[in-house]
Amino acid sequence: MNALRGIHHVSALTANAKDNLYFYTTILGMRLVKKTVNQDDTSVYHLFYADERGNPGTDLTFFEIPHAAKTKEGTHSISQTSLRVPNDHSLNYWINRLHEYDVEHGEITTNNGRKTLNFRDFEGQRLQFISDENNIGVPGGTPWEKSPVPRDKGIIGLGPIRLTVPKPTKTHAVLKDVLGFTETSRYELEGTDVVVFSTGDGGNGAEVHVQASIDLPTERPGRGSVHHVAFRVDNEEELRKWVEHIQSLGFINSGFVERYYFRSLYFRESNGILFELATDGPGFEGDESFDTLGENLALPPFFEDQREEIEAKLKPLHTK
Repeated sequence: MNALRGIHHVSALTANAKDNLYFYTTILGMRLVKKTVNQDDTSVYHLFYADERGNPGTDLTFFEIPHAAKTKEGTHSISQTSLRVPNDHSLNYWINRLHEYDVEHGEITTNNGRKTLNFRDFEGQRLQFISDENNIGVPGGTPWEKSPVPRDKGIIGLGPIRLTVPKPTKTHAVLKDVLGFTETSRYELEGTDVVVFSTGDGGNGAEVHVQASIDLPTERPGRGSVHHVAFRVDNEEELRKWVEHIQSLGFINSGFVERYYFRSLYFRESNGILFELATDGPGFEGDESFDTLGENLALPPFFEDQREEIEAKLKPLHTK
């Protein structure tokens, strides 16, 4: 099998699609590239925010779970999602913009040799801007030219994902021995050890940071939590090899899953983190043109005959 190419997407939870749309498009300036439904529960939205065309490695997605309780943060969790920005100077722009919109944020700091800025969305989603100034590895995407954020300051993709787990060596083993990641560095955060793993061409778009946490309670997910992280696979042929590989090792898994915009495999590693392997294609332009991405409710062909029923259950979400 070829090495995994980096982070494909991160999927999180929101209780309010309307406010979520405002935060990620108006404040953060990402493009809504797909307004669709949760394929496992078509009564709720699944929103995809990304660069100008939803290139793999740039997608931050949200399942809407109305009335979801607030997350009780803890271990066994994907505890931070990073968003890449072009350079160190971009962070000065962002700290001013977050202040302007009254978004909770910290200060610009250096983390594992890179400039970062921690912040949270309106539901407490744990986020971080990370500078790509000294990045060598997986290239970023291209911000949408119609974004309210200047293109030279815009988000260019997903950065390192942090996992917080009580038995880190078990997660290390899955990343290295099962998924083929390589340990590249270590640092200390909040008094605990963090081990950095990298795959493919490496860099900000291909890292997982595993933080040890022995004394924290298990996280109770809700609005503001992350559901899963997905890693990039070249194509369907490669994915089917990964399915065989994961099944041969005895992991409980989904098997091959058709998501229409990509093909997937899901499994949980030893600390309960849900991993997905997802193909780079076909992408988001099979049912919408580049110019109209995200404007209408998009349904995979296998749901099209249920459109009237599905639309009747959804609250209108104006995206044009």
